[in-house]
Amino acid sequence: MSKKFTNKGEETMKNKIVKAFKNFWKEEDGMGSVEVILIVVILIGLVVLFKDTIEPIIKNAIKSIKTQGGDLNVKGK
Repeated sequence: MSKKFTNKGEETMKNKIVKAFKNFWKEEDGMGSVEVILIVVILIGLVVLFKDTIEPIIKNAIKSIKTQGGDLNVKGK
């Protein structure tokens, strides 16, 4: 048996809460953040899996940047 409201203010407040909950449930704005978190987790997993393959590539890239970085003319203050 459902409870009947005697005060109209209580009934409208209940309707507002139910409507707000339904709108929140239908809202899809939060999906973007969930997708980004999943992508980051997958990328971290791939890095952990292929660490031995990725590490030499990164070291060579950094070494190349350091050796070629000396060729740049940087103006000091």
